[in-house]
Amino acid sequence: MGPLSIFETLLIDNRFTFTRKAFMHHPIRIGNLSITFLKSRHETSGKLDLFELTVPPQAHLNVAHLHRDYDETIIGIDGITTWTLDGKRHQVGPGQQLHIPRGVSHGYANLHHSTARMMCILTPGLMGPEYFRDLAAAANTEGPVNIAGIAAVMARYGVIPASA
Repeated sequence: MGPLSIFETLLIDNRFTFTRKAFMHHPIRIGNLSITFLKSRHETSGKLDLFELTVPPQAHLNVAHLHRDYDETIIGIDGITTWTLDGKRHQVGPGQQLHIPRGVSHGYANLHHSTARMMCILTPGLMGPEYFRDLAAAANTEGPVNIAGIAAVMARYGVIPASA
């Protein structure tokens, strides 16, 4: 048996104690959220994007959305996040999984007093860190929120606001 890939290790080790620093990209900050890629579409030949999402207490995703061309699986590491899928709430805590099929409207919030961390797996891998870098550039600006810039980034990567 050969060495395990990072994806296989993630699913096998319930404590998430794999050596991840060798695979990590630089964190991307979007407001108070942090996204750190472990494997991108570039490293997996488009099979998946794998990243850690860190959500501080009382933070939430501002725009509920759906993915046109890929599924998302969330695996809780620390803390608890509350996800809303097509109007139904689901809590994801350490070791718990939530599958979000493409086309399903979703959003999340950390309604608790501790930081939440989770692994996010997008299949197939179509976005890469480019989406989050582009989104950060549009969102992390001085002055009023650049709604048009954020909407353009989302559209370019097949992320559709739920109200659309």
